[in-house]
Amino acid sequence: MKHILLTLLLAFAGLTAQAQQVVKIDLWPKGAPHKSSVKNDTASLYVYVANPKRATGRAVLICPGGGYAGVSMKSEGTDWAEYFNNQGITAAVLKYRLPHGKPEVPLEDGQEAMRVMRQFASEWRVNPNDIGVMGASAGGHLASYVATRGEGHAKPNFQILLYPVITMLSGITHQGSHDNLLGSNVKEKKEKQYSNDLHVSRVTPRAFIVLCDDDESVQPANGVNYYTELYRHDVPASLHVWPTGGHGWGSSLGFKFHMQLLMELQGWLESF
Repeated sequence: MKHILLTLLLAFAGLTAQAQQVVKIDLWPKGAPHKSSVKNDTASLYVYVANPKRATGRAVLICPGGGYAGVSMKSEGTDWAEYFNNQGITAAVLKYRLPHGKPEVPLEDGQEAMRVMRQFASEWRVNPNDIGVMGASAGGHLASYVATRGEGHAKPNFQILLYPVITMLSGITHQGSHDNLLGSNVKEKKEKQYSNDLHVSRVTPRAFIVLCDDDESVQPANGVNYYTELYRHDVPASLHVWPTGGHGWGSSLGFKFHMQLLMELQGWLESF
């Protein structure tokens, strides 16, 4: 047990001897699509390719949070890369464009990023049928959107969600993420369109969901309701609710249940 804990701790302390190979890809090389809200806002993929000697063929696309007002690239993105690399998993962190009331902007970035990962799968020694998506907070909304609406090469094989925003419905949603994604004055029909728990089906990929009971930023009901819908549709899912921790802990070693989280996640990834 001590050996496992030490290995996981080193993964986040950045003390492993093997340097990471990082590849940057512009998601839209000929310029951002016309739907972009801000002219100079671009989408990029930062790919941390697993060491060929330990690569398992698995990969994960990471969507950081930020309330759709920014992108928390470090604690909810790049800091996770080494953890996955140490398990032989290639990790790609998505810097997506911000919506400013146009939800299709970041959501099409998430789906295109999945397509790009499959496009380069053989080059990165990745199995195109073993690519998942991960997201924290608003990034959890983006990740679960890709999981429930992605089709063909844009559909992930599994999903990992940390304290996710799931619904856009009033009273449960995170209002800041809602307003930044959809605008502040929208009809319920549009809110339902982007409420991912309402779009779960039997082909939605398996999920690992983590949240804290005392999260005052994003109501735990977001993740719990999503889990309930997955269960109702016979989708394998694992739900972990820690008693304390609040919101936004990401990769922080200061999160009380950090080591338990790493072990639980590793165990889940090794279960299929």
